[in-house]
Amino acid sequence: MNLFLSATAPVITVIIYIYIKDEFEKEPKLLLLYNFLFGAIASILISSVLYLLYDILLPHPDRLNVFHQFLKAFFMVGLVEEFSKYIIVRYYAQPKKAFNEPFDGIIYAVMVSMGFAFVENLLYVFDGGIQVALIRAITAVPAHAVFAIIMGYFMGIAKFSNHKIKWNLIGLGLAIIFHGTYDFFLFINFIPGISLGAFVSLIIGIILAKRAIKTHQNNSMFK
Repeated sequence: MNLFLSATAPVITVIIYIYIKDEFEKEPKLLLLYNFLFGAIASILISSVLYLLYDILLPHPDRLNVFHQFLKAFFMVGLVEEFSKYIIVRYYAQPKKAFNEPFDGIIYAVMVSMGFAFVENLLYVFDGGIQVALIRAITAVPAHAVFAIIMGYFMGIAKFSNHKIKWNLIGLGLAIIFHGTYDFFLFINFIPGISLGAFVSLIIGIILAKRAIKTHQNNSMFK
């Protein structure tokens, strides 16, 4: 039970935080739950896809090969995971009538991402224990939230734009870049001190995410 609570607490914290930030027109709780559940289901499916990709693209990966780790970070993990979240927001959440202001792109993207992070966190924490739970509570879970906020910011713009494809793909592309960069620095930790780059990229992402939230709050049509 302690491990379960340790794995779920950071996810719940992010959800409460982003729900509070939706200041002017709250989203239907059932719709938020569905997005969370779809994200959780996507996490389970993507795990299988990633294992398949590893076998096809890197049948004999060299853990100390920087190029191999680059492919893994940006294409096998960043692209696959963020695209799976994007599909749910784009084709399930974005068309809904309740998605009626740009900030909604952020909250729905975060809900999907937290569903994804919930399953992922359970797997890692039950395998690695309380120490892994503490580390992921201040790294991986906030990182998933940051990637989602950045993607959701642009998907919120897309909903009300005449250039939907452009803004949606910008959101997806930036989420992949931030996710890939974060993971890449962690994957090449065999280079002394290089893991610091992951925390730098996360801090930059957090700063941009806070600005994204503030911008959509200030521009809310319900303000």
